[in-house]
Amino acid sequence: MTVGTNSAPGVAAAAEERFRDAPEPPAAAADGLCGVPPQAVDSARARGAGPAARPARADRTAAGAPGTGFGPGYAVDPDCLPDGLVVADDTGRVVCFNAAAARITALAPEQALGAPIDRALPLEDLEGRRWWALTDPYGGLATRRGQPERNLLLPGGREVLVSASYIRTHPTGPVRRLVVTLRGTEARRRTERSHAELIATVAHELRSPLTSVKGFTATLLAKWERFTDDQKRLMLETVDADANRVTRLIAELLDISRIDSGRLEVRRQPVDIATAVGRHVQALTANGQEPERFLVSISRPLPDLWADPDKIDQILGNLLENAVRHGEGTVTIGVSPHEKGTAVTVSDEGPGIPEESMARVFTRFWRGSKRGGTGLGLYIVKGIVEAHGGTITVGRGPGGGAEFRFILPVSAPAYLTQ
Repeated sequence: MTVGTNSAPGVAAAAEERFRDAPEPPAAAADGLCGVPPQAVDSARARGAGPAARPARADRTAAGAPGTGFGPGYAVDPDCLPDGLVVADDTGRVVCFNAAAARITALAPEQALGAPIDRALPLEDLEGRRWWALTDPYGGLATRRGQPERNLLLPGGREVLVSASYIRTHPTGPVRRLVVTLRGTEARRRTERSHAELIATVAHELRSPLTSVKGFTATLLAKWERFTDDQKRLMLETVDADANRVTRLIAELLDISRIDSGRLEVRRQPVDIATAVGRHVQALTANGQEPERFLVSISRPLPDLWADPDKIDQILGNLLENAVRHGEGTVTIGVSPHEKGTAVTVSDEGPGIPEESMARVFTRFWRGSKRGGTGLGLYIVKGIVEAHGGTITVGRGPGGGAEFRFILPVSAPAYLTQ
C-alpha cells in the first residue's frame, strides 16, 4: 500500500484498505490522533460529542501507522500527508482532521473533532447546492463506494478538490467510516494556465507561416504563367522557409511533451564537441554573420564525451542563435575539461539578462526580448542537458552580456546503459 502521494483518491483507497477489517480499539489508544493533543479530544467529548467523537486507532493506521505495510516501527502520521484527510465514524462525526485539512479549510482540528461532518465541512457544489444533502453517504444507495474527485466550494467561495470513500463492513452494509480527502486547486490552476499559454503561443506561431504558405501556393496555382522564373523561385523559397519554421515548432512541441513526461531518449555516441562548435559557427557565418564576431576557445585535452549528437547540436544551435539574435559584440564559445566531464560556455557582450529575470530564464515562454521566438528554446535546452545527467546555469559574462554554461558528465555509450 502506498501512502503520502499527491493523489487524493490514493489516500482514500489506503484508508479503505485499513478500515474495512480494523477492530475497534480501546479509547485510550485514540488520544493524540492526527497530531491533535488529548486535551482537544477531551474538549470535543465535553461539548457533547459522546463516545462517537472518540478517535479510533484504525483512523490512524489508515494513514500509515504501524501495521500499514511499511514494516515494524515505521509510522506516517496523518499530519505528514500532503492532502487533507477527514474521517467520520458511523454516526457522521469527525474522528480525524489532519493538519493539511486544517490548512485548507482554515478550521482548527479542535473545532472539527466531534462535530458532524456536514458542519465541519460545509461543502457546496458550483451551483450553490449543499453537497452532503446531494450525496447522502449514510442514507444513500447501499452499493455506492464513494464519490469521485470534483471541485466544491468552502464557505467564502474558496474552491477545493474533494473525493470521498465509503467504508462498509460488507458490500451492501452500512457506512462504518467516511473518508474524505481535500486538495487545493492552485497547482491544477497553474497547470491549466500553462497549457492555455502553450496553446495560444502555438496558435500564434503557426498562423503566420501557414498564412504565408497558403497565400503563395494559392497565388502560384492561380497565376503560374504570369510570373517570371525568378519570381516563382522567390515565392517557393519563402514557402520552403515557412514550412521549415512549422517543422521546427512541431519538433519543439514533441520535445516538450517528452521532457514533461520523462520520455526524452538519449542515444549516446562519441561526440567531438569542438568540431560541433566549429560547425555551428561556420553555419552562422554562411548565413551572413561576420566571422570576426565569434571567438572559439578550446582547452585540451578534453575527456571523451558520450552524448546524443543531434541533441548536442540542438543545445549549441539554440544558445548560439540566442547570443547572435539577442546579444551584441563578440560571441565567445569556450570548451574546457571539468572535474565532472566537459564544460561549454557561450557568452556575448550585449545588455545581458536582468538579475530579477535569471530565475525564469529556463521556464516556458520566457523571452529575453521582443525579437520573436516561442520562448520554448531554453526550456528544451535545460531538459536535454538534464536528460544527459548534466547541469546548465546562466549568469553575466566578462563582457557584460549573458553567459550560459552547461556541463555534460562523463558517461557510457547507449548499448552499455540499456
